[in-house]
Amino acid sequence: MSDQIAISGIEAFGHHGVLPDERRDGQLFVVDLVLSLDLGPAGEHDDLSRTVDYGQLAKRVHDVVASDPVDLIETLADRIAHLCLAEPPVRLAKVTVHKPQAPVPVTVTDVAVTIERRRP
Repeated sequence: MSDQIAISGIEAFGHHGVLPDERRDGQLFVVDLVLSLDLGPAGEHDDLSRTVDYGQLAKRVHDVVASDPVDLIETLADRIAHLCLAEPPVRLAKVTVHKPQAPVPVTVTDVAVTIERRRP
């Protein structure tokens, strides 16, 4: 399927991480989404109900990042992918979770995890 909706740079403050400081202090996370779906019906009928309301989805992604801390951004990415796949027209979700302030022992500009999940 070649039709896609991309949402880049969803920012949310969360408390994810393995280290106690990460859980206590929190940090900024940034999420990018690429959703694969058939946009033909939405384009043909000019009907929002036949596509994904990306404003509402971005808000739900924000809320997932801002709540229920997990140790790994891999787990967070998986949660977000399943949220995206709950949208009926979405067949594939590619999710990238950026953790730009990840506590690593050398200077980096970003740490990110990208996953893809398909509807069964």
